[in-house]
Amino acid sequence: MEQKNSKSYGTALYTIITVFFFWGFLAASNGIFIPFCKTHFHLTQFESQLIDFTFYGGYFIGSLILYFASHFTKTDILNKMGYKNGIIIGLVISAVGALLMLPAVAIGAYGLVLAAIFVITIGFSLQQTAANPFVVALGPPETGSNRLNFAGSINNIGGLLGPAVISIVLFGSANSHIAPADVKISSIDNLYLIFAGLLLAVALFFWVSKLPVVTSEESVEVTSKPGTPLVIMLVAFCIILAVDPLVKLTGLSKPYYVYTALLIIILTLIFSLFAAQKNKDGWGAMQYPQLILGMIAIFTYVGTEVTIQSNMGALLKTPLFGSFKDSEIAPYISLYWGSLMIGRFTGAIGAFNLSKMTKNILTVIVPFIAFAIVLLVNRSTVADVSTLFVYAISIVILIGAFFVGQQKPVRTLVTLGILGVIFMLVGLFSTGMLAVFAFISGGLCCSIMWPSIFSLSITGLGKYTGQGSAFLIMMILGGSIIPPVQGLLADNIGIHQSYVVPVLGFAYIVFFAWKVRAELIKQGINIDHVQLEKSGGH
Repeated sequence: MEQKNSKSYGTALYTIITVFFFWGFLAASNGIFIPFCKTHFHLTQFESQLIDFTFYGGYFIGSLILYFASHFTKTDILNKMGYKNGIIIGLVISAVGALLMLPAVAIGAYGLVLAAIFVITIGFSLQQTAANPFVVALGPPETGSNRLNFAGSINNIGGLLGPAVISIVLFGSANSHIAPADVKISSIDNLYLIFAGLLLAVALFFWVSKLPVVTSEESVEVTSKPGTPLVIMLVAFCIILAVDPLVKLTGLSKPYYVYTALLIIILTLIFSLFAAQKNKDGWGAMQYPQLILGMIAIFTYVGTEVTIQSNMGALLKTPLFGSFKDSEIAPYISLYWGSLMIGRFTGAIGAFNLSKMTKNILTVIVPFIAFAIVLLVNRSTVADVSTLFVYAISIVILIGAFFVGQQKPVRTLVTLGILGVIFMLVGLFSTGMLAVFAFISGGLCCSIMWPSIFSLSITGLGKYTGQGSAFLIMMILGGSIIPPVQGLLADNIGIHQSYVVPVLGFAYIVFFAWKVRAELIKQGINIDHVQLEKSGGH
């Protein structure tokens, strides 16, 4: 990575991290927006999950466009336009999407709401691809990972505040009893007008600011074979997108198409794994088993992380789980995203050069400080947080898991993956607040899975590390596919029973850790020396 000079651009850094805040804020807000839209537009659980389908699908499509544009032109498109311009264009695209939400809500067309969300996240995809290397370039290279960790923490804060703010905008306060049908359209209009204004303001700042010219030295290598599985996965994505017309056209049931689409994605990656092992020529980064296994793992991890909270609103509204109103759900969605913040703040301790005793002490203290912040944020919305205090038990369990994991990716993934399976099973075989907190605890388990999976997946890739990283980011697609799958399952067997989906997700993560360990050892790589990726998490 090159930049114009080695100055430290403090103001630019503080401005660019606002985009990290936007990503976390809007992603977490979906947990409130989904049950609101389900009631407001009279949707099935599957249809409500199409919000996540379009949100995370935008990341996938945006990444895919960049990949194929660079592939066919044999030029790194983003590198050619410049990372600064990439961020500006991404911000403007997202602002256009935010403004599209106004007519979509005014008309009352759910399809247009989804289209607006899709445009917003197409912009997010471009921002994310450009912002990470840009943050590294805004200062000395040796402190680049620290700046990324800082930016990641802002993303977590956005995730914590999102549900609380959206709930206030829609319902007035956590104690309000306004029904979704009675929410004033002007409330939503004002929210997206402010959001569009902030995006355009940040874009304007970047346009007028003198910032370092950031470029990548990595050349684009032509690798023809990965294009085929990527196109097949795009087709699977489009199957879900067009599921209603397909059902009317063929008479086949909706589950047939949704489950088939998921199966196509998984089988395509598995087939690529075996095909690349037979003949590695032309496969690029995908010639390495750890990368394809990691692509499935990122797909599964993001899908599991998203689907737990996206379906939670519907779960909390059922009699067995409290019969909560839409306006009362926010503290629990916020606690879920706060759980990721708790875990990531604790995981970040290992990045500092501290004595073992100091690290151990902070590993015990930091999670409770982060938990206190979560409670404080929710209390500020006039929510009753006394019911959340018992969640401290789950945090104690997380602290134990950190000591077992010892900052080693394989051990960390196995420990948190098994813990995730246990939490989900407790939730499945119980009801009431015990089950609710068990499901929310999945956020603690997901918290530092991204860096562990990422690090193991790109280990040993050499010159293909950049390409492998791009493929892994594409697998955010899991957040688009898995929530609708659980939503459809919920429509058929019940929302509670549908939580078997994250059980399977955590189980695969455990399998991935075991399998990739064997693959790396086979390649002569000492997995105990693999360091956690320091970019925080998705």
